[in-house]
Amino acid sequence: MTEKEKMLAGLPYNAQDEILMKERRHAKRLLRQLNISEYLVTKTAKSIIRELIPNTSGKLYIEPPFHCDYGYNIYCGENVYFNVNCVLLDVCKIDIGNNVMFGPNVQIYTATHPLNFKERLEYELGKPISIGNNCWIGGNTTICPGVKIGNRSVIGAGSVVTKDIPEDCLAVGNPAKVIKTLNKSDLPADIYNNLL
Repeated sequence: MTEKEKMLAGLPYNAQDEILMKERRHAKRLLRQLNISEYLVTKTAKSIIRELIPNTSGKLYIEPPFHCDYGYNIYCGENVYFNVNCVLLDVCKIDIGNNVMFGPNVQIYTATHPLNFKERLEYELGKPISIGNNCWIGGNTTICPGVKIGNRSVIGAGSVVTKDIPEDCLAVGNPAKVIKTLNKSDLPADIYNNLL
């Protein structure tokens, strides 16, 4: 397997691989254009975002500045919104559903490292992250490697999500814990039915 194939599979890989370094440099050039040259959401900025994040099926709105490692490992459904200063370390797939909102300073980390310091010098690895449809991720939230967040769930601002969050839940804190189930009785009927 190539180092890129290992990375995408979540296996230990060498991040200093020439192909991976070239792809990260390409992403950084696009991010520089987006975050410095364009900064406002213009036609050019939208074109840069399409090149940076080609795996999106619909409307994707990014409020610069924005940061990621590769871009092509970010998969977005329809109507996804990133507020300012979001960071996505996308060494593995980040799968984002439809109608998902991210507050400012949200950090999504698929990248992780071995606990043993000698191994850390030799390789890194990643674990994919999945965020369901109709989720709201509050500002300053950190989502750790391997986490899955279920449909219609809300993560409170400042939370650190270290474990999976089921559907229809409000989770807050560090580490994030489910404090409330969100269901039909929490929302007006017309809004709840539109989320289904």
